[in-house]
Amino acid sequence: MSKKDSETREFHAEVRQLLDIVIHSLYTDREIFIRELISNASDALEKLRMTQLTENKVFEGDLPLEVNITTDETARTITIADFGIGMTRDELSENLGTIAHSGTKAFLEKAKEGAKPDVIGQFGVGFYSAYMVADKVEVFTRSWQEEGEHLRWESDGANGYTIDEVEGQRRGSRIVVHLKEEHEEFAKKHRVRGIVERYSNFVGFPVSLNGERVNTVEALWLRSKKEVTEEQYKEFYQFTAHAMDDPRYTMHFSADAPLAINALVFVPAENSERMGLGAQPPGVALYCRKVLIDSQPEGLLPEWLRFLRGVVDSEDLPLNISRESMQDTALVRKLNEVITKRFIKFLVKQSADDPEKYRQFYERFNRFLKEGIVASPSHQELLAGLLQFESSMTDSGEVTSLDGYLDRMKESQEEIYFLVGPSRAVLERGPYFEGFKDRGLEVAFFTEAVDDYVLEGLREYKGKKLVAANRSGIELEDLP
Repeated sequence: MSKKDSETREFHAEVRQLLDIVIHSLYTDREIFIRELISNASDALEKLRMTQLTENKVFEGDLPLEVNITTDETARTITIADFGIGMTRDELSENLGTIAHSGTKAFLEKAKEGAKPDVIGQFGVGFYSAYMVADKVEVFTRSWQEEGEHLRWESDGANGYTIDEVEGQRRGSRIVVHLKEEHEEFAKKHRVRGIVERYSNFVGFPVSLNGERVNTVEALWLRSKKEVTEEQYKEFYQFTAHAMDDPRYTMHFSADAPLAINALVFVPAENSERMGLGAQPPGVALYCRKVLIDSQPEGLLPEWLRFLRGVVDSEDLPLNISRESMQDTALVRKLNEVITKRFIKFLVKQSADDPEKYRQFYERFNRFLKEGIVASPSHQELLAGLLQFESSMTDSGEVTSLDGYLDRMKESQEEIYFLVGPSRAVLERGPYFEGFKDRGLEVAFFTEAVDDYVLEGLREYKGKKLVAANRSGIELEDLP
C-alpha cells in the first residue's frame, strides 16, 4: 500500500477531549449510541435521495435506501450500515476527526463546567457515542461519486485514527462497533430490537435487524389527516399507547408558526385513574424529525393533560435537549402553550359538534379539566366553558354549561349562582335553594367532591361573578 492508501492521523484537540470523557464515562444509559448511529444513517440516506434529484451519475444508483443492522454475539459486534451518500477520504477526516456538530460543542462546554457524567445522555454526540461501549470502531465507506475510493476508517478512540483503502465496499457507510466485554449485551438481537423500537421506530427509511424489518409503523403524524383512515389512527394509537381500546378522540394537526409542529394526540376510551391505577406519567412522546427525544417528557404538556396519548414532533427542537432542561426551555414552553390551547379549542368544537359524545368524555375525564381550571389561570375561562352540570332549569339527568346559563340569565342579573353538594336532590331540599327558585333564578348544581375547590378558584366567567347561593350576605329581596 502506498502512503496515499494508508495513513494515520491525530484527532483534533476537541475530539480527543470528547473521546476521553466518553470512554471514561460512568453514564448508564449507553444504549443511545444506537439511536445516534441510526440517525446518522438516516441523514446519509436523505442526502443521497436529494443528490439523486440533481445528479445523473450516482455510484450504484439502484441500491435501496435503507438501514441494515447486524449483530454478532460471537464476534461481539454490532454493525449499522446504510446505502446513503457515503464519504470521501477528506470527508472521513472532516466528519470523524474534527467537531462541527453543535450538540457536541455544547456537550464539551458542559463538561468543562464540571457537569455530571450523565450529560452524555443529554446531548447528541453522534458517532462518538459509540465509544461508550466500544474498544474499537471501524467505518467502511464508499462515496456516491463515480470515481470515489473504497475506504476504511479505524480507531480505538485513544490513539488517533487510520484510513486505509479496502476494495469491495458498497455505496454508503458501514459502521462496525467492536464491543467491550462488559457491553456485549448490545450484540444480542432482542436487546437491539427493543432499542430500535423505542428510539428509531419512525425514521424515514426501512430499518432491518439481521434481515428482519423492525420499523413497520409509519409516522402518521407527518401525513395530511385527509390521507389517514380511522383504522390507521386506531392501529397507531394502540401501537404507541400499548392500548387495547379504541381512541375516544383523535386530534391531528400541523403548524408552521410560531413553531414547526406535527402532532397526533389521542384521548383514550377510559380514564385509567378512575379505575384505581393512580396518577399516570405523561403519555405524549416528544420527537424531533422522527427521532425520539423523550417518551415521557415532563414539561411538554401541563400536568392536567397527563391522560393524553400520542406524539409531538418539532423540527425546531435541538436533538441535544435534555430531560432536565425540558421545563426551562423556551421552545418546550412554547410547545406546551400551543398544544394546550389547540386541545382546549378542539374540545370546545367537539362539545358543539357532538354533545352526546362530549358528555361521555366529560363523565370520565372531567376531573382533569377541573384540575386545569385551578392549575392554568391563562386557560381558565376556556376550560370553564367546558364544564357540564345540572341546574334548576334542566330536567334531572340533563346537563348544561356556563354559556347555557348565561343565555338564560335575566336581563338585570349580574351573578351566576351555584350550589355544591352530594347530589341534586340534596341541594334542592336544602334551605338555600327555595328563595332562588321562587324568584325564577337559575342555580347550577355541582356534585363532585372537587367542585368546592374548583369554584373557589373560578371567581367569574365572561364578566359575570360566580356566587355560592348559600353565601352569607345575599339579600334575596334585592335579587332580580
